[in-house]
Amino acid sequence: MTRRPSVWVFAICWNDAHMLPFFFRHYDDWVDRYVMFDDGSTDGTLAVLTAHPNVEVRRFQRRVADSFVHSATLLQNEVWKEARGRADWAVVTAVDEHLYHPDVTAYLTRCRAGGVTAIPALGFHMLSETFPSAGERLCDTRPVGAPHWEMCKLSLLDPRALEETNYSPGRHFAEPTGRVNYPETDELLNLHYKFMGRDQVAARHRLLASGLGEADKAEGMGKQYAWSRQELDAHWQSLAATALDHRDPSVGFATHIERWWRGPRRR
Repeated sequence: MTRRPSVWVFAICWNDAHMLPFFFRHYDDWVDRYVMFDDGSTDGTLAVLTAHPNVEVRRFQRRVADSFVHSATLLQNEVWKEARGRADWAVVTAVDEHLYHPDVTAYLTRCRAGGVTAIPALGFHMLSETFPSAGERLCDTRPVGAPHWEMCKLSLLDPRALEETNYSPGRHFAEPTGRVNYPETDELLNLHYKFMGRDQVAARHRLLASGLGEADKAEGMGKQYAWSRQELDAHWQSLAATALDHRDPSVGFATHIERWWRGPRRR
C-alpha cells in the first residue's frame, strides 16, 4: 500500500471563526497538522482552533511593528522550514484559500514520484451572493469563481527541496530557490473564498482595514478595504463577467491565467 503523503499547513488568522469550519472541512482529509498564528482574535476563533485535535495555536508577532503585511511576509517565508524532515509537503495559505484537486492525495503522490517540489496553483476569486450555510464543503457547493492572476500562488511545496520561497507581500509571487521543479502542467487550483455575501465582505473589509499598520497604509496596502459599496459592487460585477465553474473540464491548464512561474511576471 502506498503511504499517504504527510502534509503540514501554516496560516495566519484573525477573527476567522466564520470561515474556520469551512477551512478545516476542506483540508482535514489530507492534512496531518496545522500551525495557526492568531493575531489577537476576539470572536471565538481561538475556541474553534483549540477544539481541533491537530491544531497548534501560536500568537502572531508583528516583527515589523507598523506593518501587518510585511510581518506576515517574514513569517510566511520562514515558518514552512519547520516541516523539513518531518512532513512530505508544507502548505502556506490563508483561511479563505482552499487548495483543490479532484484527488489531491494521488496527485501529491504522483508529483513526489516525478520529482516535483513546488506546486503553484491556478487562482480563482470565488463568488457567492449569499454566505454559505454550516456544513457546506465550499469547493462542491460554491464552485463558481473568476480566474485571476493575483491568486495564482505557490502555497504547496516540498520543504526539504526548497531553500527559500522569497514570497512577495500577499504571496502573489514567489522566487523560490533550491531544487525547484514545477509540474509540467497545472492541475492544482487555489479557490479564494473571500467574496461570499456582499454584506459579509463589506464588514470584513472594515475589520481588515483596522488591522493595517501605518507603513501598510503609506505603501497603499489593502486599498480595497476602503472601497465604497459602489466600488465593491463594480469589482464584484467585473469578476462575475469572467466567472466559471472550477469543475468544468476546460479549466485545468487550458484556462488562460497569467502565471508567473511560466514566464515574465506581472509587476
